Amino acid sequence: MSAFDRRQILKAGAALGLASAAGLDGFARAWAQENQWKPEAGASLKLLRWKRFIPSEDEAFMRLVDAFTKATGVPVSVTSESFDDIQPKASVAANTGQGPDMVWGLYSFPALFPSKCIEVADVADYLGKKYGGWLPAAEAYGKVKGKWIAIPMAFNGGYINYRISAMNKAGFQKFPEDHAGFLELCRALKKNNTPAGFALGHATGDANSWIHWALWSHDAYLVDANEKIVINSPETAKALEYVKALYETFVPGTASWNDSSNNKAFLAGDLYLTGNGISIYAAAKAEKKDIAADMDHGLWPVGKSGKPTEFQLAFPILAYTYTKVPNACKAFMAFALEAQNYNAWLEASQGYLCHPLQAYSNNPIWTADPKNKVFGEASSRTLAAGGLAPVSEKVAAVLADFVVVDMFASYCTGREDLKTAIRTAERQAQRIFRSA
Repeated sequence: MSAFDRRQILKAGAALGLASAAGLDGFARAWAQENQWKPEAGASLKLLRWKRFIPSEDEAFMRLVDAFTKATGVPVSVTSESFDDIQPKASVAANTGQGPDMVWGLYSFPALFPSKCIEVADVADYLGKKYGGWLPAAEAYGKVKGKWIAIPMAFNGGYINYRISAMNKAGFQKFPEDHAGFLELCRALKKNNTPAGFALGHATGDANSWIHWALWSHDAYLVDANEKIVINSPETAKALEYVKALYETFVPGTASWNDSSNNKAFLAGDLYLTGNGISIYAAAKAEKKDIAADMDHGLWPVGKSGKPTEFQLAFPILAYTYTKVPNACKAFMAFALEAQNYNAWLEASQGYLCHPLQAYSNNPIWTADPKNKVFGEASSRTLAAGGLAPVSEKVAAVLADFVVVDMFASYCTGREDLKTAIRTAERQAQRIFRSA
């Protein structure tokens, strides 16, 4: 694929005969006239989305929503819920056939009920052809058994947030790139009373992200490419031992952390290294400028495979088969990812969101501040939820039940010994894969 520069992206609406100076409302009106998914007469939409961490992202998204409504005449009611509440509420709606028309949630949640999602291959094909193609992980989240059941709206890159002065005092001028160096850094931070800390509770974003990195970077996986359960392995044991060694350096209380706990601790000056999106940095720039000046971000260390094995948070959007306005749903999905909307929204997210389509890799947010750079790599470095396996209802269920996170938490906190923790995860996976 040829590279897209800034000018090309901003001109992506030229086929509609729109001058870029016309503004979002002008673009939206022209887009609505040409749009192939004509909303049903009298249509209105209810959307459930994850609760924002960056206020400017939410403001930009609502401007997009308003422009869509003005141009199409379709009102859109947006309700926001925490990460941990999205999946259960989405499941209830799928099972009862009542609730929002669309849900914009996390990871592989559409795969929990693929038959309840409308097929959106037409939207995916349109966007993929127009914007340089879908990144592999994005396509993996959009499809189940070869059918597009959701549109990947974005990824959230979760990387190492650290205090530069604390790292330097610990004897490191550069963030370590391997397991050994990372553990050494965390031990030195603890010794200097500037500790690290990573969520080991049921933190849907933070805990899943770093724990799966720890597992996969040791060449250990829950299931292989053929969905055979392979968690009971020497590689898993090595991953558990490594994470326990890290856990011993953590600030107290991480076993009960949710997705906001480390943000608060870092901004309070109680935490000096953690895994998170760019939201800590964005908040620090607004509220704690001294911390922001002393912060930077690092990539997750690469294991012996020599390849990134990260697990970044995906944000797919689905529409239910029970909706009475499927065309309006598809129109909204396509509209949201058009360049005139998407580039402004990415910039407003300050690096919290990362693109699923190749064309947006050159958005200026990634170069506006050198500390943003790593977050622009999230969607190209991540594996999908299955690791080696395709995204499926079974993989989604394992993730929703925190099977892998609980295995590590049980061993690190002493609730189970190493072999028992692995066997427990293996049994849970076997139960899910048999029943799904």
